[in-house]
Amino acid sequence: MHPAPVVSVDLDEFWNDPYPQLKEMRNENPICFVPELGAVLVTKRDDIQTCEKNVAVFSSDQPGGLMNVLMGQNMMRRDGDDHRKERFVYYPAVSPNAVKKVWATQFESIVDSAIEVLATQHGGDLVRTFATIVSGEALKVLTGLTNASYHQIDGWSQAMIDGIANYEGDSNVETRCHEAVAAIDAAIDERLPAVLASPDHSLLSIMVSSGMPMDTVRANIKLTISGGQNEPRDAIGGMIWALLTHPDQLELVERGIVGWMQVFDEYCRLVAPIGMSPRRISTDFEYNSVQLRADDRVFLMFSSANRDEDYFDRSAEFDVQRDVSPNLTFGAGPHFCAGAAASRSLIGDIAVPKLFARFPNLTIDESEPDVVFGGWAFRGPLTLPARW
Repeated sequence: MHPAPVVSVDLDEFWNDPYPQLKEMRNENPICFVPELGAVLVTKRDDIQTCEKNVAVFSSDQPGGLMNVLMGQNMMRRDGDDHRKERFVYYPAVSPNAVKKVWATQFESIVDSAIEVLATQHGGDLVRTFATIVSGEALKVLTGLTNASYHQIDGWSQAMIDGIANYEGDSNVETRCHEAVAAIDAAIDERLPAVLASPDHSLLSIMVSSGMPMDTVRANIKLTISGGQNEPRDAIGGMIWALLTHPDQLELVERGIVGWMQVFDEYCRLVAPIGMSPRRISTDFEYNSVQLRADDRVFLMFSSANRDEDYFDRSAEFDVQRDVSPNLTFGAGPHFCAGAAASRSLIGDIAVPKLFARFPNLTIDESEPDVVFGGWAFRGPLTLPARW
């Protein structure tokens, strides 16, 4: 039994491309303490699955965690009955049945509108002109904050995810996060009278109608925006990039050899939009001969699990025909992403297929700088210059 070995990372390099360092950790120190992040990183797929399910030790309840401090305690930062009770209220709004009966039609309308705007142009940055718009507009109707613009939704999301990943303590990042949180509270207050007078299928309406305390409603709306904007935005942009840079894989889809959902799953395996989930060690615990102490911070690295060579041959390659079933893109335990069905519908069923159907000659704009990805806790293309 010994403490987790110390492994240092260059934070700039880790943000630009975490995969080489994560691969080294998997091979040499799969459970290690990274001083620059102040956390123990768990990098192997099986270890992550085991630890995530052991909620008695690997707790999501983090009173001093950045998410709780900056955004309020939401259902993803609760364990046991407290988590289940909030999820029971939240889940019907985003369940597969709700997505099929309520949201899919609205998602299609949002995507169609965005594509019609693109049809008046000949090129541009698809992150800005398509992925961001589609993700933001979908999140507006899903949360019930239809009084916001997609620009605001995207800005709030980015400010919050920057804030909850601000382990370096940058005061400017923290300030922007506080401003976003205050703006969301104001948007909720503005919408409350309408959803109380005319209840609908939105998260805000369903949670308020259930009698959930308002501070909890607010925290869960912020949770939804923080992950529900950047993950679809980054996955839409990333899927488009992956197919355009791998024409042989795109041909398999166009010939009907593989389905669009398989492309979605493989892209999110290759580049997990949400790369990690934090936990707090609730009591002294030994795992795989590593001593973990109460209140240690642990990061479960989904992005590393999805490239674990024990499960994925040529794990750094994009291959839409591979078996992706072992992936942990949406988690593996009781905190499995509640919005997974909505995400899969919006991205894999609607947004990306419709874009390629409408613009069969879609290409990367080679006259622009190369596509750059960024992030380790959350990751996606920063821009996607294209022609159509």
